[in-house]
Amino acid sequence: MSSPDDFKRSSVQDTFESPDLYALDDLLSEEHKMIRSAVRDFVKKEISPIIEDAAQKAEFPYYIVRKMGEMGVFGPTIPQTYGSQGLDYIAYGLMMQEIERGDSGMRSTASVQGSLVMFPIFEFGSEAQKLKYLPKLASGELLGCFGLTEPDHGSNPSGMLSHFKEEEDHFVLNGSKMWISNAPVADIAVVWARNAEGRIKGLILEKGMEGFSAPEIHHKWSLRTSITGELVFNNVKIPKENLLPLADGLKSPMKCLDNARYGISWGALGAAMDCYEAARRYALERIQFGKPIAAFQLTQKKLAEMLTEITKAQLVSWRLGTLKNEGKATTAQISMAKRNNVETALKIAREARQILGGNGISGDYPVMRHLMNLESVVTYEGTHDIHLLILGNEITGIQAFK
Repeated sequence: MSSPDDFKRSSVQDTFESPDLYALDDLLSEEHKMIRSAVRDFVKKEISPIIEDAAQKAEFPYYIVRKMGEMGVFGPTIPQTYGSQGLDYIAYGLMMQEIERGDSGMRSTASVQGSLVMFPIFEFGSEAQKLKYLPKLASGELLGCFGLTEPDHGSNPSGMLSHFKEEEDHFVLNGSKMWISNAPVADIAVVWARNAEGRIKGLILEKGMEGFSAPEIHHKWSLRTSITGELVFNNVKIPKENLLPLADGLKSPMKCLDNARYGISWGALGAAMDCYEAARRYALERIQFGKPIAAFQLTQKKLAEMLTEITKAQLVSWRLGTLKNEGKATTAQISMAKRNNVETALKIAREARQILGGNGISGDYPVMRHLMNLESVVTYEGTHDIHLLILGNEITGIQAFK
């Protein structure tokens, strides 16, 4: 496992402050702002100095998992009874925003742990399962992954082939999953598979179970600081007590995905802010034709449009957070936020790259790393087009993807 000494630390100081043209901080509580400040300081101290080297090496800085646990960013909305903080969803969103401002791969680690491993155990698990796993997941002592996507079933998880059958005091699982964040180093996996009746159920697998392997996927050009792999099940024997008793049907994993997509809508905003700020500072310092390029109309147009889109996305995320806190947020609302905010971030990253010119592809600046990362974020947890069709279904009442 990696340690801080494995990564070259940047000498460039991270002095980021988020843009707030519409005084949106006035909508946040003092607790929200304190939490954001604490996580921002954590990113500046622990992530920013090593992230460019980690991305260049395509290495997952595993040691940060425990540090994230100490910061309380894993499943922060889960009650304190289970080792978490019992915070609201705006606090959770702000945490994801700050972490993805550091790097999308680091936010993916936190999102998977909190929304896709801890949440299903909390929502669908037995009390024994909650007490066994949640405190150790919250602290970072355990790392988890979420097995839904299969090699031939990504946007259509209802077509999954992974299946299990009952045998005396255990289940036997066969199948495979693909593009699974955290998989190669995960201690547990929340896996979705069909039972003998064809119903989709959730199972908790532990590292070391015979027939269970998680080979790493290499050669990624995106999310290079996140470790990704497969999950392979070859007659894996799973104790019956590892079945999530309240999970039944595809609606169960989709509820988990709603939670994760909510966090992504905030996280992508963090990446957008970082690209905007890098471009703004560069434009003020870069001299061409005898003056800063920030003095040219086209550069100002780019920056003005970036800030406008960031401000709109901030309002979307804040409003969605209030709806989540009230238990009113719908799948369609979450899809709109995920789709809009990731697309916004991707466009801002591309414009920022243009402002930086040739320097935009250099690891001396964060923009190209964010741009490559966002090319994955726009695809995972529901592709850009799938979220569009979820909205289309909401508008017309007709499902276009069936």
